[in-house]
Amino acid sequence: MWGGVGAVAVTEGILRRQSARESAARTYARALPIVPVRARGLTIEGADGRRYLDCLSGAGTLALGHNHPVVLDAIRKVLDSGAPLHVLDLATPVKDAFVTELFHNLPAGLADRARVQFCGPAGTDAVEAALKLVRAATGRSGFLAFTGAYHGMTAGALAAPGGACDVRVTRLPYPQDYRCPFGVGGPSGAELAARWTESVLDDPKSGVRQPAGMILEPVQGEGGVIPAPDTWLRRMRQITADRSIPLIADEIQTGVGRTGAFWAVEHSGVTPDVMVLSKAIGGSLPLAVVVYRDDLDVWEPGAHAGTFRGNQLAMAAGTATLRHVREHRLSERAATLGSWMLTRLGDLARDFPCIGDVRGRGLMIGVELVDAEAEADADGDGGASANGPRPADPELAAAVQRECLRRGLIVELGGRHSSVVRLLPPLTITDDQASAVLDRLADAVASAARKRAAPDRAPVPQGRRRGQGDRAERAG
Repeated sequence: MWGGVGAVAVTEGILRRQSARESAARTYARALPIVPVRARGLTIEGADGRRYLDCLSGAGTLALGHNHPVVLDAIRKVLDSGAPLHVLDLATPVKDAFVTELFHNLPAGLADRARVQFCGPAGTDAVEAALKLVRAATGRSGFLAFTGAYHGMTAGALAAPGGACDVRVTRLPYPQDYRCPFGVGGPSGAELAARWTESVLDDPKSGVRQPAGMILEPVQGEGGVIPAPDTWLRRMRQITADRSIPLIADEIQTGVGRTGAFWAVEHSGVTPDVMVLSKAIGGSLPLAVVVYRDDLDVWEPGAHAGTFRGNQLAMAAGTATLRHVREHRLSERAATLGSWMLTRLGDLARDFPCIGDVRGRGLMIGVELVDAEAEADADGDGGASANGPRPADPELAAAVQRECLRRGLIVELGGRHSSVVRLLPPLTITDDQASAVLDRLADAVASAARKRAAPDRAPVPQGRRRGQGDRAERAG
């Protein structure tokens, strides 16, 4: 049905009508002008017959990839059973199975005394619910959050990372190596960030009252794929516990095995007071929940609700996904394969000066593109390297994204300056597919850098093997 000259015309017509009819707020469609018609696992097929390796995965939603058989089977069973699909917040066997599986996988320190709040089906609504919950539980109003964070697009969620100015949020430095806010990086940078937090809370003249809660991402995703150091995260847990400040872990993108542990907080052994969950827990369908300690459960009936908080299909798909990730130990697989991919990307960075940094955890990976011709920043943004980081290059990152798409690879951009190429493949990605992804990305970086550089200064990657591109095509 799809493919050929006629299909290309159909694709162009659909894209043209989308541009004419849809809001200017659309995002992914601008950088990815494709019309998906089929998908399985890592692969998407467009209406024009082209196939793509999808390392966007619904912004991390598709833990098992597109249309995984266990997810489809779970959905079909609900559809074929005649069960109601819309039940508000009534109890159902489908919901009971989901909550049971969810609690089975929670960090041990939280599962024993947890409560779950079903929200509207977007992660940002779960963030709003979490913020409302700790305000109600503590009787306080302010919040602690971190620069570079992303918690959603509603007013309260935007306020936390700095997207709004009319909500009282104290924004704290988030530790990172490459662009350390203190210019030192590593353990010293993380220690300074922790001391800054303590000073803000303990200094009676800091202007910061005791907050209702602290919200953080164990790995900043949209902020540029920046993993929190384990020691720093443990310090945040101790700082908040000592001062009776609820700690909210935003695991919307990091949860369900993505970072090499079932929940990213488990790398550091931290048990938060509140966890905000969405994306992968719905098995590709809309679902969001807040899980929190029972002593915080001060809600009045209807204090936070949502018409679609009882999505039965999403709960069934989510149960199947959570169980499959657990039974097949896909978080361990993500840790092993992600480490290998980071090593290969590190080799690529040595070949191309335009790659300033490679970082990530598990199958949540970022490659930061920089202006290789500019002088390194020895202070200001600072950095862990002796010469400091070079300026971010969002134009080059966008060019790499376009070159990836030409080669049949879908990637996302992120970071403070949209200069980080992000890889979020499904946890079911095979070794051959991972190699194909990296081959295509390497070719895309080489092409984009070559077009940017003068002909006599075009970068020549070392150690590339003839035939890599062919292998990548076969894997797709």
